[in-house]
Amino acid sequence: MSSLRIFPLGGLGEIGMNALALEQRGDVLIVDCGVTFDNRGLGIDVIHSDFSAIKRLASGEARVAGLWITHGHEDHIGAIPYFLRQFDVPIFAPPYALELLRERSGEHEILKHARTTAIEPRKRYAVGSFIVEPVRVTHSIADATAAAIETDAGMIFHTGDFKFDDHPADGEHYDIDRMRELGDAGVSLLFSDSTNTDVPGPTGSESSVRGALHDIVASSKGAVIVGLFASNVHRLRILGEIAKATGRILVPLGRSVGMHARVAAATGYLPWGADRLFRAENLRDVPRERILAIATGTQAETRSALLRLSRGEHSSFAVKEGDTVIFSSRIIPGHEPEVYAMKGDFLRRGVNVRSRATDRGVHVSGHAHRVDQQRMIELIRPNTFVPVHGTLDHLTRHASLARELGVKETCILENGDIADFDGKSVRKLSHAPVGRVHAFAGREIPGEVLKDRMQLGAGGVVIVSVEKGDISVRSLGVMGIDDADGVAAMKSAVKTAVDEARDQGSTSKEAITDAARTAVRRVAMKRLGYKPLVVVVSAS
Repeated sequence: MSSLRIFPLGGLGEIGMNALALEQRGDVLIVDCGVTFDNRGLGIDVIHSDFSAIKRLASGEARVAGLWITHGHEDHIGAIPYFLRQFDVPIFAPPYALELLRERSGEHEILKHARTTAIEPRKRYAVGSFIVEPVRVTHSIADATAAAIETDAGMIFHTGDFKFDDHPADGEHYDIDRMRELGDAGVSLLFSDSTNTDVPGPTGSESSVRGALHDIVASSKGAVIVGLFASNVHRLRILGEIAKATGRILVPLGRSVGMHARVAAATGYLPWGADRLFRAENLRDVPRERILAIATGTQAETRSALLRLSRGEHSSFAVKEGDTVIFSSRIIPGHEPEVYAMKGDFLRRGVNVRSRATDRGVHVSGHAHRVDQQRMIELIRPNTFVPVHGTLDHLTRHASLARELGVKETCILENGDIADFDGKSVRKLSHAPVGRVHAFAGREIPGEVLKDRMQLGAGGVVIVSVEKGDISVRSLGVMGIDDADGVAAMKSAVKTAVDEARDQGSTSKEAITDAARTAVRRVAMKRLGYKPLVVVVSAS
């Protein structure tokens, strides 16, 4: 049996930025192409894998045959515009994900020219030498699929993000019959979502959220704002039904909510049209007890609707005492300080804050808990198991679960690992760091720019001018050297350094600039214990 080469580009050893490359017979298949986000305040929109690494990790003259998308979440499709700039290949994706890409074509011109195929569950598609079949799964976004991939090394099953929801809000059930058929026929390798491997008990059905949200909305006196992930169309659908039942109007606060409503309506996942949504700008004359608003930003993301509401900075709507804000979400690990600060701002405004801490039923996860992960392994019954989508701790515990269930061969891979699968076991060959690319407004941020931004944030900037013997020094964001003594010390150091450079015959602009910069950094290090960014704007 021929072997299959495996090299993860993202999503293994971390949460988000999912991208997995498979290679055989000189063809490379990429499964998912996502982004992650940055909360350091450095002007970064998204982070994606360094796709140029594919050329280093692939063998010989291998070429990318195509891009296969399991579903439309940003950590699975957000990097596609950047990927297409390097690889002009066909994209195979569920209709909902493709519609989301079309919505982004105004931001990314390259998407207008993408070669796309809308995939249908239980149909088989040739992607180079691979044959791939989408299999319906349930998740917190519409149109989610797993992938059954026929390879030279045997059948591979990639779960994508999934859970087992026996009562999905849209009636679109996971295809357990097809999963069982594949398991009966024999699956050589299972890649499975590890995100919630530490969470015990059943995952819970999206439909169960309806009752909890309805009760809170029905009993609230003022306006109600529900914070959620905009991509959760199942919950948007539920809130539309609740608005009708409670005599409220449904108002989107945040551009992404409106976008997902349009996409859901266009793809048939919304039983009522997107025109049912009420424009926030027209809320002035609407009684507060009739308002049911939907807002994004449950992780306190910068510029998000929910964060602006908490600070009283939203341009179309303001919360008031007696209103209710429901966090129909979980806190993504690492975002706790920002989220709790945002909740505190709401509480100071007299707003009733409800969340899973007060009402357990207002949110269920879209990712399989440990019991669902066990069920997937028992259905597929793979010969070999590789956990995906999680930190190293998640991957390790998920692999341990597979061994407990009798899977003899397991392997833990991280981003940049290069491995070989011969149909029986996965063997690591080597490791080559993939790298990460930071982007803003659709453009890559060069490494030196990012370094400057980090230095600015950490220590501020000192601006120096040396013009015909006249030296000026100004600092921004630097403590302890902007007083008269600090400025005088820097001017003196710059004058001495520049005079010495000239005495030694170094009179070029570059030489004077280097001398001035070095002098300022030495003074700063001596006085502050660190070196701020130093910019010499003129030197003569």
